[in-house]
Amino acid sequence: MADIAAGKAVVVVDDEDRENEGDLIFAAEKATPELVAFMVRYTSGYLCVPLAGDDCDRLGLPPMYSMNQDKHGTAYTVTVDAREGIGTGISASDRATTMRLLAEPSSTANDFTRPGHVVPLRAKEGGVLRRPGHTEAAVDLARLAGLAPAGVICEIVSQKDEGSMAQTPELRVFADEHDLALISIADLIAWRRRNEKHVVRVADARIPTRHGDFRAVGYTSIHDDVEHVALVLGDIAGADGTGSDVLVRVHSECLTGDVFGSLRCDCGPQLDAAMEMVAAEGRGIVLYMRGHEGRGIGLLHKLQAYQLQDAGSDTVDANLQLGLPADSRDYGLGAQILVDLGVTSMRLLTNNPAKRVGLDGYGLQIVERVPMPVRANEENLRYLRTKRDRMGHDLIGLEKWDGVPATGEADPA
Repeated sequence: MADIAAGKAVVVVDDEDRENEGDLIFAAEKATPELVAFMVRYTSGYLCVPLAGDDCDRLGLPPMYSMNQDKHGTAYTVTVDAREGIGTGISASDRATTMRLLAEPSSTANDFTRPGHVVPLRAKEGGVLRRPGHTEAAVDLARLAGLAPAGVICEIVSQKDEGSMAQTPELRVFADEHDLALISIADLIAWRRRNEKHVVRVADARIPTRHGDFRAVGYTSIHDDVEHVALVLGDIAGADGTGSDVLVRVHSECLTGDVFGSLRCDCGPQLDAAMEMVAAEGRGIVLYMRGHEGRGIGLLHKLQAYQLQDAGSDTVDANLQLGLPADSRDYGLGAQILVDLGVTSMRLLTNNPAKRVGLDGYGLQIVERVPMPVRANEENLRYLRTKRDRMGHDLIGLEKWDGVPATGEADPA
């Protein structure tokens, strides 16, 4: 943060299970021709300026495309140049001028021409705690350095293979050679988690269920007012008082499966099984995450995806055909809730390795992935096979259904 405040660039690396790449990042208000030229020399040259959402709105920066299809959810907006004080817009000096203008709180939409040579990005509110990407890291670093919440980012190119991007071992050498600080997004997340709070506990009530008496601990997000509930059983601190090895299920909201008993998915049975397993353990948490409907696309989009599935698409392609990501769930707030409940390490109830990655980045230690029982039927067979074959889910026992046709499929025999 001190280097950012002083106008220096830093190297920021992300999760090896995400892009596993590093970006040069500096504060947009500190942009100079020299900094921009340095960035162009060692990166892909596709320089972007992450901004807070409110600033994107103030500057009239709509999405580059109405339905974002970027696999990492990077929120590109229309490109811009400064209206005055530049030449063609592409030089290091011109781009530095545009970058500083984007960071200027008094700038307006009329100060820019569109399209241009600088690519603004819209950062998620809540920063890396909501989305652990370079976009959010740049805005967070600038803000935490006491500067305007606007950064400049670009991916560093490998000097060994200029057709590839540099990865962590090479990035460490690059940072040392150029006397640059190197941090990871996980480092930034950990710092913000220790120093900030983004969920508020608002309720704690007893909920008797057929699996036993749970505490229903209610939370709200200060960024979007979405409400979440943690069903807590037993003493989370444990006998040693450390909150370690807690049995945890992070369950994504599914109205059709959890409430209506839809056979198209296995969400309802998984929720029931999680409560049963926690009850048998005598200690654990079932965290019910709202806003995760349809792997994050929302209820009505999920129903539209069902229509496409009935016409022959699988659960992944249906989302993509709607112009939506296959999975856009964010586990940042869930991680904060677990920390608030006293969890330090957990045994995670899931068949989805990506869920482990999503929580690992928030500083919670996952000591074991505990598989969930597979509840297959003819209606959800195709869905489960797609999760196994295309999304990497580890569905133990699904092989017993090999050779059984799913609803709408021809008998493989």
